[in-house]
Amino acid sequence: MNRCPSIKYLLVLPRIRVQNANAVSSPLTHGFPSMTAFLGLSWALERKARAAGLPLSFRAVGVVCHAHDEQVTQGGYVNSFCLTRNPVDRTGSTAAIVEEGRIHLELSLVFGIHSDYWDDAHRSQDVATLWTLLEGMRIAGGSVLPRPTVTARRLRPWVVDLTGSEDDQRKAFREVCVRLLPGSALVARDDLIDTRVEALRPENPRANRLDAWLSLSRINWRHDAGANEGKGQWSHDRKGLGWIVPIPVGYGALGPLHPAGSVANARDGTTSFRFVESLYSVGEWIGPHRLRTASDLLWYADSRPDEGLYRCRNDYRPLAAADI
Repeated sequence: MNRCPSIKYLLVLPRIRVQNANAVSSPLTHGFPSMTAFLGLSWALERKARAAGLPLSFRAVGVVCHAHDEQVTQGGYVNSFCLTRNPVDRTGSTAAIVEEGRIHLELSLVFGIHSDYWDDAHRSQDVATLWTLLEGMRIAGGSVLPRPTVTARRLRPWVVDLTGSEDDQRKAFREVCVRLLPGSALVARDDLIDTRVEALRPENPRANRLDAWLSLSRINWRHDAGANEGKGQWSHDRKGLGWIVPIPVGYGALGPLHPAGSVANARDGTTSFRFVESLYSVGEWIGPHRLRTASDLLWYADSRPDEGLYRCRNDYRPLAAADI
């Protein structure tokens, strides 16, 4: 069974304002960047940190969204992205519009870090260095807006030590959750797909996981006629499910792994190449105060090249009714 990699510290970068991030998370979904973008950010930040002399290992990342503003038209039942036509192409002709969804975000990033040298003497300066590095990077294609010169306590990055006892770790993480309110954290709810498959089988014995995913991606209304003809009421299947959303969770291979440099026009000629397609699951936006441990929040990579799977995973499990 997959588990979040072991970490010793949480690096919390709160209330980051991002302009024009990519709102199209996959060929089928939009509204918030894919978790693959944030895992890619953590790896890029790790490379920059090591180049700056900070031997840190970024093993997982969590995201808490405080505000979002997708750039779409308003009004009616169908919204369209607000697009721009870039002036000219290489020949001087007007370039065609490529539909690119954009979204403005205010979010907090929580990085799960492993390090054997990070003591109190290094953390303060290292956190300042990491924030400076992040300011020059893109987050899901969006620009990081500068912070005010004088920042309040809630805007300052900080490090959480998770090397203590289990009670100490739980208390420290609880403080993180409280300080990140108000906001919503994205967690995985793969379990809902299996539950929905079983619910669909009585009416459709051939129902599969794709049917379940599509069913969870929409609000399904049903009319109950009632005892008297012509009367009844409408009901939907979202009651008690929370803020459920369809999300991409990585990539699945479409073919074999090709040697580096063997595929024409590949972006990187020194890395092995593989054609892939998006993998989908279901996520839920929940308040940080409902998280119990750091592994509930953090997403991590689960790569299985032999199986052709390159997935993002999260270990969140909802409490049973008896435990609430």
